[in-house]
This record gives sequence, structure tokens and C-alpha cells, in this order.
Amino acid sequence: MKPLLELSSVGMHFETPGGIFDALRDVNLRINEGEFVSLIGHSGCGKSTVLNIVAGLLQATRGGAILAGREVTAPGPERAVVFQNHSLLPWLSVWDNVALAVQEVFRRRMNRAEMRDWIAHNLELVQMLHARDKRPGEISGGMKQRVGIARALAMQPRVLLMDEPFGALDALTRARLQDTLMQIQTAQGNTVIMITHDVDEAVLLSDRIVMMTNGPSATIGEILPIDLPRPRDRLMLADNAHYNRLRHRVLRFLHERDDDGDVAGVAASVTALQTPASSPASPPKKSAASA
Repeated sequence: MKPLLELSSVGMHFETPGGIFDALRDVNLRINEGEFVSLIGHSGCGKSTVLNIVAGLLQATRGGAILAGREVTAPGPERAVVFQNHSLLPWLSVWDNVALAVQEVFRRRMNRAEMRDWIAHNLELVQMLHARDKRPGEISGGMKQRVGIARALAMQPRVLLMDEPFGALDALTRARLQDTLMQIQTAQGNTVIMITHDVDEAVLLSDRIVMMTNGPSATIGEILPIDLPRPRDRLMLADNAHYNRLRHRVLRFLHERDDDGDVAGVAASVTALQTPASSPASPPKKSAASA
């Protein structure tokens, strides 16, 4: 089967005050339509750089990304991004934040009534229709992330990109949003690429876990298929021997790289270069796919 997305010999370096930093080297990955893939690894291993290359926010120094047979060279509505920071526009209501994305993508394909129904449908998916008139400052962090997911889904992207979307949330809210994401992905068959530092989250949600080696010159160290049946119940999986074996394998991979060198300082020096700034100060451009 031909993959939906292919990363081929991807390399990335950045110019820093201390010289050239080689962030990624020879990253190769094929992702099928409808697949849920998590990227995991220590800080500085280039996970966000990979995601930003797929999003079109960064251009690889070597190699590149092919989506549905076309090279990724810029952001586009077929790729929507959900960041850890929700990136909602604070002066707009929940409804209007989603409406902005819908209007940009569908204004030539939907009339006003159809767009209104589509916005309502996506807010209902994340259980946020009741808060449609509230502004971001009036809702909780978990609710903001729900709106961010609704905005991304409303664009009908072929690939949903998620950069630690639940990392700043409390454990209970995080668990609820994980369950919501599983239900939506199962029902709609979305292709999802998610960055996470949470091993349990990766095993619970993923079809495959891509484990990255430490930087500099980070690459894919191992790809672990998660052959657990769906739908998945976190309480039942807690006592599942195979789930715990998969979890242990990821933990062992990460533990074996704990002493691979101090990459935190190097990673901090290029953070601004690796992750393009996302500011709510101005509405997104027509071609932007961030949510």
C-alpha cells in the first residue's frame, strides 16, 4: 500500500552562534492513511523539527516530505497543527475561533448555513458547543485545547499534527482529552502524528511509536508497532500483560539514552530556530494550518 506521507532521507541543520547544529540526520518514515503515530524521545531529539517539516513550517536541509504524492514546501489546510499552547485568538469567541478556520478553508465550497452547521458539528465533537459564546480567557486550559482540536478538525485535514497537545494539563483533564481524541480518530479515521513525552499516552493512543535517538544528528532509533485491539480502555489495559510489555520496551529505549550526553543546553540554544513562533496577536494567514 502506498503511504499517505513519506519522509525520505530528511536532514536538518541550524546556524547558531556556536556554529552549525546538526539537528536531524537521515530520517526515513512512511505513514499510512488513518494511522496514529507518536514521536517520542528526550528533549533535543528533533521531534518538533520533524513535525514542523511535515507542517511546512520548516524546509529540510536534506531530503524532504511527500504528502499524497506532492512535496511539502509550505503550510496548507491539508495539514492542521495543534500546539501545546492552544493559540486561540483571545478577542474572538469559541465559535468565532473555529469559524475563522472554516471560512478560510471552505468559503468557496460551503454556503453560510453549511458552514454554520459544520462549525457546530466540530464543537459538538469535542463537547464545547455549550461554550460557543465564551472567549478563551473565560474557559479552562482543557476547554481551550478542545477548541483547538475542534478548529483543526474543522479544516478536514488529511494529517492532524499534534505537538504535546495535553502536556500542560492536569492528569484528569489529560485523560479525558485522550479518550475524546481516541473516539474521534476511531470514528473519522484521521491520520495523526503526535509528539509526546508521556509513554503511557503514546502506548494508549498509537498504532506505532517512533522512538528518536538523542541529538545532535538525531534520527529514528526504533519503530514499535502497538498491536493492541481497538477500542482501548485505559483501565483494562492497566492489567494487560502485552500493554505493559510495550510500555516497558519504550521505557527501556529512553532509559538507555539517559546518559548519551547533555543535549538540553544545545537544544535550548536552537529552540527558537527549531520551532517557529506562534502568536495570537494576528489572525492566521490563508495558507497557515496551525490550530
